[in-house]
Amino acid sequence: MDEPRRWVPYCGEAPGPEIWLSRWNLDPVLGAVLLLLALALWRVSVGQDVTPRRLLSLRSAWALTVVLYVSPLCALSSAFFTVRVIHHIALVLAMAPLLAFGLEPWLRRLPPSLWSSTAIAAAVFWIWHAPAPYAAALSSDLIYALMQFTLLASAMTFWIAVRRSGATAAMGAILATTVSMGLLGALITFAGRPMYEPHFASTLSWGVSPLEDQQLAGITMWAPGSIAYLAAAMWIGWCWMDAERKRGPRTRPA
Repeated sequence: MDEPRRWVPYCGEAPGPEIWLSRWNLDPVLGAVLLLLALALWRVSVGQDVTPRRLLSLRSAWALTVVLYVSPLCALSSAFFTVRVIHHIALVLAMAPLLAFGLEPWLRRLPPSLWSSTAIAAAVFWIWHAPAPYAAALSSDLIYALMQFTLLASAMTFWIAVRRSGATAAMGAILATTVSMGLLGALITFAGRPMYEPHFASTLSWGVSPLEDQQLAGITMWAPGSIAYLAAAMWIGWCWMDAERKRGPRTRPA
C-alpha cells in the first residue's frame, strides 16, 4: 500500500494541537519585506494624497499581513481547509479593500471595468478552490505565491471598480459576487466525499475528519463570506439613500 503523500506548504507542515501556537512563520524574505514596509508606513507624512484615513488603511493591511502570513494562523491553515478559506476570505474582503482605498491615489490610471472585474475576481476565486489547483498551490511555494497574488490583485481590482461605480451598479456587482461565493460554498458543503488531498490526513490529530473540515469550510464561505458581501452592499445602499435624503426633494422648474 502506498504511503500518503507528505504535504509541506509554504506555511509548513500541518501542526498538531500541542504545537501550533509556537509555529510562527520566520521566512527571512517575508520578514525583510514587512520590515521595510513598516519603516515606510510609519515614516510617511500625511499630505495631499496620503490622508490620515488612507494611512490607517495601509497600516491595517500591514498588520493583517502579519496575522495571515507570520502568526500561527498561517501554520493552522496547513492543517485545516476551513482556516485556509478564512485566510482567503480575509484577503478578498479585508486586505483587498484596505489596499484599494489606501493606494487609490497611485491607482488612478487603472481603469477597471466593473463587470469584467467582477467576473475575473469570481473566476480566480473558483479556480483556486478547485481541488487540483489548490493541491498544486500547497505543493509549491511559487504556485502558492501565485495563488495569493491573483486572489488579492483580482479582489483589489474589483473593489477599485466598485468604488468608482454608481451605487446601483456597485450593489449589483457585489450581489453577483455574493451569489458566486455562496454557490461555491454550497457545492463544497454538500460534496459527498473529501476533495482536497492536502487535508486528507492533516486534521486527524485534532479529532476532525477531512469531510467535516471541508463541510465547515463550505459553510464558512457560504454564510459569513456571503453575509460580508451583503453587508458591503447594504452599506453602499444606505450611503446612497442618506445622500439622496440630504440633497432633499428635487423641484421641477415652472
